[in-house]
Amino acid sequence: MKNQIHLKKISTLPNLNITKEKAEIEMIKLTKKLAQIQDKLYAQNKYSVLIILQGMDTAGKDSAVKHVFSGVNPAGCNVKSFKAPSSQEGSHHFLWRISKECPVKGMIKIFNRSHYEDILTPLIHDKMSKESLNERCKEINAFEKGLINDYTIYLKFYLHISHAEQLNRLEARKTDSTKNWKYQKNDVKEIAKHDNFKNAYEFIFKKCSEKAKWNIIPADKKWFKNYLILKTIIEHLEKYKIIYPKLVD
Repeated sequence: MKNQIHLKKISTLPNLNITKEKAEIEMIKLTKKLAQIQDKLYAQNKYSVLIILQGMDTAGKDSAVKHVFSGVNPAGCNVKSFKAPSSQEGSHHFLWRISKECPVKGMIKIFNRSHYEDILTPLIHDKMSKESLNERCKEINAFEKGLINDYTIYLKFYLHISHAEQLNRLEARKTDSTKNWKYQKNDVKEIAKHDNFKNAYEFIFKKCSEKAKWNIIPADKKWFKNYLILKTIIEHLEKYKIIYPKLVD
């Protein structure tokens, strides 16, 4: 397949000529701009926005939600974090719990992890055949096509972190009292599978990019990760005619 993404060839460090200080200034401007777009989006009630955040453990998905969407009106934006399926969720089709969380018109929805965990987890732990995984990918492509056809503006982000930075952040979870609550013993085992996760994500990029491309975000520097996500969201939303509705007599 053309344009296949190879993570080993992509740096996890900032890939734009911008300093931390300049990025922080730009973040203020971009945050205001996103708030303005969101206000129009809510009033227009034509489009919905769905933002997918994927990445290995410690990649910074939670902090992206906190910083990127800090200026958005909570009435027009909400977040859903997907963890391991409950017994009820597991008894349904794997997209059941996803579809019922998709945003209504006028709303921005952020998925912290998503249906891609239902490809990633069985692939990493060898719990499903490649044939079955391929079928799931086809269903995801059809699902995403349906959302886009129904005026959902769809953005997918992979937060690309190095193994060394993962280990640094895991150590911080053990030693920083404000981060202790995030630490789990199983994290050590999962982070040790860094290369396996990269291979699994490359499989996802290859199989699930028909209607919405993946944005690979260097994530070793949190300030740059947050800046680039916000910048990319703004650039994408500005392609659409999101306006305040006119007064109807």
